[in-house]
Amino acid sequence: MNDSTLLDPQARAYGNMRTVIVAIVLVFLLAPSLLVIPISFGGPGEITFPPRDFSWDLYRQLFTSADWVGAIMRSLRVAVLTMVIALLIGVPAAYGLVRYDFPGKKLVLLLVMSPILIPVIVISLGLYLYLSRLGAVGTVSGLVAAHVAYVTPFVMMTVMAGVKKLDPALEFASSIMGANRRTVFFKVVLPQLLPSIGAGALFAFLISFDEVVIAWFLTGASTTTLPVKMYSSIQWDISPVISAVSALLTFLSILFCCLSVWLQPSQRTE
Repeated sequence: MNDSTLLDPQARAYGNMRTVIVAIVLVFLLAPSLLVIPISFGGPGEITFPPRDFSWDLYRQLFTSADWVGAIMRSLRVAVLTMVIALLIGVPAAYGLVRYDFPGKKLVLLLVMSPILIPVIVISLGLYLYLSRLGAVGTVSGLVAAHVAYVTPFVMMTVMAGVKKLDPALEFASSIMGANRRTVFFKVVLPQLLPSIGAGALFAFLISFDEVVIAWFLTGASTTTLPVKMYSSIQWDISPVISAVSALLTFLSILFCCLSVWLQPSQRTE
């Protein structure tokens, strides 16, 4: 009996054990999020699992409530503005940090990425103190500025990974043939970066749309976003409508994750 015959049963046992552990971890991670989906189809006035009746009443209540619809529209507006501004700042910054060397580059990179490292509650307090001096607390512009500061490092990380995979020879050849830096960036670099930019845009939108801690500090009565509305609802009035909102957010997150994964193979094949 050779060694491979002896090792095969052991390898299969390890493989089965690994599959079971992965399944347990996935169930532990996904169950709380997926549990709200069947609950959201329960009857009005109840949050139970499994629901006793199947109905669309909670979704009907959600989309006929001016408060909930207003919070959804404000979150969408803030998330779209945040995504656009973060891309305008993050894409050129990521390209410059990867392609060019300059004194203090590591320090600049550390400062730009610091919102990822610092606890979000600390960032929220600092933004509140800073924006209150500017009179921007309780305004959409103040919340968008805060979300841009928080989200841009995530966009930069995604785009920087894409820039590192580009072939510098293409940019060098374009420059030799007479193209200036702007032409090289828009005609050569940007088309190759579209998958990374798309993934960064999805992350920026989703992080801003779901963000609650910074919004809790900076929003007022007329600028309450959907996550702040949900948190307030849990604290003061546990409305069953929140299960319908949670189910929609879960669907949105899964959709964006699938789109992000779909973009990754396109990036690798280029």
